[in-house]
Amino acid sequence: MTESVLIWVVDDDEAIRFVLERALSRAGYVTKSFACVADVVAALDDSQPSVIITDIRLPDADGLTVLAALEKRQIEVPVIAMTAFSDLDQAVAAFQSGVFDYLSKPFDLDKVLAVVARASAVPAVVPAATEPGAANQLIGDSTAMQEVFRTIGRLSRSTISVLLTGETGTGKEIVARALHQHSPRAKGPFVAINTAAIPTELLESELFGHEKGSFTGAHARRVGRFEEAAGGTLFLDEIGDMPLPLQTRLLRVLAEGDYYCVGGRDLLRADVRVLTATHQDLQEKIAKGTFREDLYHRLNVITIELPPLRERSEDIALLARHFLREAANDMDLEEKHLTPETISALQQKYWPGNVRQLQNLCQQLCVMAPGEQILPVDLPAGLQDKDAASGPVDSWSEALRNWTRAALFNGQTDLMSTARGEFEKIVLDCALEHTGGKRVEAARLLGVGRNTLTRKLNEFEENGDG
Repeated sequence: MTESVLIWVVDDDEAIRFVLERALSRAGYVTKSFACVADVVAALDDSQPSVIITDIRLPDADGLTVLAALEKRQIEVPVIAMTAFSDLDQAVAAFQSGVFDYLSKPFDLDKVLAVVARASAVPAVVPAATEPGAANQLIGDSTAMQEVFRTIGRLSRSTISVLLTGETGTGKEIVARALHQHSPRAKGPFVAINTAAIPTELLESELFGHEKGSFTGAHARRVGRFEEAAGGTLFLDEIGDMPLPLQTRLLRVLAEGDYYCVGGRDLLRADVRVLTATHQDLQEKIAKGTFREDLYHRLNVITIELPPLRERSEDIALLARHFLREAANDMDLEEKHLTPETISALQQKYWPGNVRQLQNLCQQLCVMAPGEQILPVDLPAGLQDKDAASGPVDSWSEALRNWTRAALFNGQTDLMSTARGEFEKIVLDCALEHTGGKRVEAARLLGVGRNTLTRKLNEFEENGDG
């Protein structure tokens, strides 16, 4: 029954107080409003609400000081914080101070009511406040990014495993660093490794280290990344590309908490928090047998999905200004500024390389744009519009052209090798699908020898692309 549930609303904006009071009253709650922290603290001497909803920026004090007043009186009341000026550090600080949830303005009233319903049913726990971690480059006012901030805040007192998903260039490593910086392991090292960038035969040694003489070329003992990250966080990027044998070793480390280095006899303790990331569909890889399902469930305790830039276009202006300022400082150049027309043009682009592509573009514009104001005409011709990218492609050559442009803007290297490998795999797969798996017929249709086709298929299988 909500009739007996008293909700205090604290905000210096009369319009917001009115809207919240009306919505809460319609839902059956009893409400009382305050315009400043002092009035709330005074009211606590005479009564106690079921839930407090407070703005963070108030005329006389930070709204979160209400938590200290509650703790002083040993009163457990869930506090829901809200603000129109949200960033990651503020979200983390709010959760570490003990708020029940965190809402960014403008908010959806249905969401407010849902949070109040949860808060009124669960008693709050008010922990001691701790300092937020170091600043990072996570930027965004969009709803999607605000949810990422809230998730990082909720996890700030935990060392639980997190799987980061999203397209290439969405900022998965930056989020991983933020999770580390805002965690109990923040004083320890943050060690990152891209499992797709290291040859399979070297990856085991890279992760777990090796003893002198354990294999040809092992002239000295080498410390692995697990040992380097002791007391801190180990971030495994592109975990979907990890070979199956190493997946098995990683699963054992996560399950048992210890491991042997290559050629070693002493059992080493894995004192690390493991964060992982991928741009691939791991469920699809599990179905194909190229990724262990038990490892997936071990890593996927919590998932944070990062949105592509095209789905958070309202953040483009904020990000671009940050990257232009950063580029000007790094290269000791005059800072350049985007006109409203240029911002609008950027918001219409597809951004296959996501935030990383925008950052590369801003570095390019910082050097190449002729004036202090960046105009739409200064944007390179290779940027693809949303409508053009989502529409049908007339030919495979045009699709290849678009991919190449995006890869170059994204700073990708080794394009010839990547494109050749993907081309051969797709053509062979389609030919075998067409012939029902008959290799002789597929080779004939493709104009290659059967041995050539078999050799290529074996190569794909060895590389985990089969």
